[in-house]
Amino acid sequence: MKKGKIVILVIIALAVVVAIICGFNMLNKNTSKFSNESSKNIAKEEVATEEETLVTPEEIQIYDIEEGYLTVPYNKDAQKHEYNWDKYLKNNSGFYRYEDDKYKSRIGIDVSAYQGNIDWKKVKDAGVEFAILRLGYRGYGDAGNIVLDKKFEENYVNAKNEGIDIGVYFFSQAISIDEVKEEASFVLENLKGKNINCPVVFDLEKIKNDVARTDNLTIDEITNITLEFCKIIEENGYEASIYGNAKTFTTKMELELFNNYNKWYADYQEKPLYIYDFNIWQYTENGKINGISGNVDIDIQFVKK
Repeated sequence: MKKGKIVILVIIALAVVVAIICGFNMLNKNTSKFSNESSKNIAKEEVATEEETLVTPEEIQIYDIEEGYLTVPYNKDAQKHEYNWDKYLKNNSGFYRYEDDKYKSRIGIDVSAYQGNIDWKKVKDAGVEFAILRLGYRGYGDAGNIVLDKKFEENYVNAKNEGIDIGVYFFSQAISIDEVKEEASFVLENLKGKNINCPVVFDLEKIKNDVARTDNLTIDEITNITLEFCKIIEENGYEASIYGNAKTFTTKMELELFNNYNKWYADYQEKPLYIYDFNIWQYTENGKINGISGNVDIDIQFVKK
């Protein structure tokens, strides 16, 4: 083979080697670019996932004692509570207590004539710190007569003598503004000369397994009736509060309009699903307290430190 041809073959071979090396480097560069882009896309997806968790839900789940688990609209404007249920623990006396950096708790009961004769000294010695007494009620039949709880005066005097803090509630069946004004006036009349240091509570609950005067009220009507009661009570120097369960608060009224009022919440689960604000929780209707025959509602109050 001539020397010139050998030189040409060497040059061609070198060119092939260079081409192969360049191609490999380009492939490696493109692969690296693809890998970087994929990483960026994954990062973007992770950010999007984190952002999605912050999006307001359209619906939430609640628990109703009669209907079980329900899905209801989420109310973004209603205040939410801050409680951590890991801090909710039973003490040596059998009562539940709560304490975290912001809140401590007090134990209470709510009673009516159904509890009969109460030994309030034994109740106090058992550890009860406050009591919410039924002052009266409106009948849920057509007549809708207003009645004073037959044990109210006795319970007030005896609980007060034991140094137990007292609030009252009125079981309403008002179906108009005029009727709720009548109920508020009745409450105020029967509080004259009395000293209470817990709220006056408006109780507009559903009658279990029966029909009631209030069954056909609209959300607007229930909201306006409840607001009217609270307004009258506050104008007369008392703290107003409302009582209800998860279904009542989330489906029967405009809860966001009550952000400035305390709520007394009824729920008999071990730890409630309910996310909205309340400061008293009625956690059982089958409680046992020394000094009371039979069952009694037991409540825990969350008090800001």
